[in-house]
Amino acid sequence: MATLQGTLQDTTIQSKYLDDEVTLLIYLPPNYTPLSSYDLLICQDGKDFFQLGRIPRQLEALISEYEVRETIIIGVPYPSVPERRERYHPEGKRSEAYRKFLAFELLPYLDDNFPTHQLPSARTLAGDSLAGTISLLTALEYPTLFGQVMMHSPYVDEHVMRAVRDHQYKNSLSLYHVIGSEETIVKMTNGEEADFLTPNQELSELLEASPFTYSFRIFEGNHTWTYWQKDLPTALKVMLPF
Repeated sequence: MATLQGTLQDTTIQSKYLDDEVTLLIYLPPNYTPLSSYDLLICQDGKDFFQLGRIPRQLEALISEYEVRETIIIGVPYPSVPERRERYHPEGKRSEAYRKFLAFELLPYLDDNFPTHQLPSARTLAGDSLAGTISLLTALEYPTLFGQVMMHSPYVDEHVMRAVRDHQYKNSLSLYHVIGSEETIVKMTNGEEADFLTPNQELSELLEASPFTYSFRIFEGNHTWTYWQKDLPTALKVMLPF
């Protein structure tokens, strides 16, 4: 039986926090109806998730096998590489503004325009590399809004470790976290090279000791979509089980 396909659309919303117009990529699952209610999966690096990760098609295949829930996917593309770093990096000048955009502009827009389950456990933030970092930091800051995080090879520094250590655990989070065994030398967009594997292992030890629901795995591969794409079905099944 052929897999049913959902629909893709795009729109823009104005952000006062970012002082910019933000493009949104929107995927509505098969049999979408405003009479039902849906989980939200909000992907930073949105264009990469849609094009390189093929996340709509991957989700559809899992829906057809009754392995995941029907979910609305929102992709938030970055406008430029320098701006991506400013928005996503823990020390980025616009990191706080981007987190506020997600919490106080994007989320209300989605809840107003789509039939969503308005619960933290029904809202997943996702990202790769720095996009995974900002997803985690946003959920730690706003755990009453976002209850789940899906991270592929996030950038981890002391700022991230401190945010986890200082979190008050008033609301538990569900976290999916993977890192590649070959990510010992990763060339970043600013031209510097960094070891991603060791800090991610240290983060995993901290998260394992927390009260969060936490899944961690080291895959054989490097810091590219070649491997993240292959892992997405597993990640979706963990985060959005039927």
